[in-house]
Amino acid sequence: MKVGIPKESFPGESRVAVIPETVKQFVERGIKVSVEAGAGALADFVDAQYKEAGAGIEKSHDKLLAGSDMVLMIQRPSDKEVAKMRQGAALITFLQPFSNPGLLKKLAARKISAMSMEMVPRISRAQNMDALSSMATVAGYKAVLLAANAFHRFFPMFMTAAGTIAPARALVLGAGVAGLQAIATAKRLGAIVEAFDTRPVVKEQVESLGARFVALDVSQEEAEDQGGYAKQLSADHYKKELELIAGRLTRTDIVITTAQIPGKPAPLLITEKMVKQMKTGSVVVDLAAESGGNCALTQAGKTVVKHGVTMIGTTNLPGMMPVHASQMYSKNIGNLVLHLVGEDGLTLNFDDPITAGVVVTHGGKLIHPALMGG
Repeated sequence: MKVGIPKESFPGESRVAVIPETVKQFVERGIKVSVEAGAGALADFVDAQYKEAGAGIEKSHDKLLAGSDMVLMIQRPSDKEVAKMRQGAALITFLQPFSNPGLLKKLAARKISAMSMEMVPRISRAQNMDALSSMATVAGYKAVLLAANAFHRFFPMFMTAAGTIAPARALVLGAGVAGLQAIATAKRLGAIVEAFDTRPVVKEQVESLGARFVALDVSQEEAEDQGGYAKQLSADHYKKELELIAGRLTRTDIVITTAQIPGKPAPLLITEKMVKQMKTGSVVVDLAAESGGNCALTQAGKTVVKHGVTMIGTTNLPGMMPVHASQMYSKNIGNLVLHLVGEDGLTLNFDDPITAGVVVTHGGKLIHPALMGG
């Protein structure tokens, strides 16, 4: 079996799907690996390292795609790339399947067995394949650094001869993996941190990081689905949620928003009216910018200043830290590949919850129940 690792073609992407360390593991398992020349250069992994790990170097992007039994990527492929892949091959990447039905149809038409890293099930056996959590860790960390850079004041308290500098106050909306990492990073920088989440179960995790948990009166069943993700709230609870957040924003300097609902637009948590009531110089980093944003004034891919508040809608924060982001993603995708590939090559056992969870197209059809309304 031959695995191909192309250079990412998605605009602005600097990560690489597989690093040399993972290539070595593949080769030891009898998997042939071909890496496009320069695929890891922006993440500081050079061709010589891939050669040393046992990979072949392919200069042509199209030849690599056409000659691979399995293609490993980070970003979803372009239509041109799909057309270049060998019919019946396998693909593993972030597909954003809920928002890209056209892409899934094209993959199915070429009978590509497409696996989406977003769909890795949240079960203990799949924890080491959970790339969403890995990339959320990077994003949560980087979000606070972006906020600190845009903030015109210090984060920590300083006691100086010129007087005492009060610490910044940070509010993190959403205490998933990204939110928890944002909390930890803001605390390390010296801010006073509060965190809000609709799920009562995360209170202990938030407080263990030294932040104050801001709670909404809602049951666990109403707030969280079986996969551990936040659910869409009822109209009454949503109104109370906005009122609770609005009351905090007037005394907050830094806001990191992370709230997302799989397969749906990001919930609106900060209205323009709320922004107008925030302190001049405050900063909002919206990690949900790509899926519509948690703040009404967020513009995906841009930083804007309105009503004296800076809104940062930078997308692909993991791509801003390509070395460790690639390292973490490579470990995740490598574990998935080694789970799926045996002595006889790729084996898709749909009785296995991991396989059934990640495969979205196979045999010329869209097969994932969650994408078929099932």
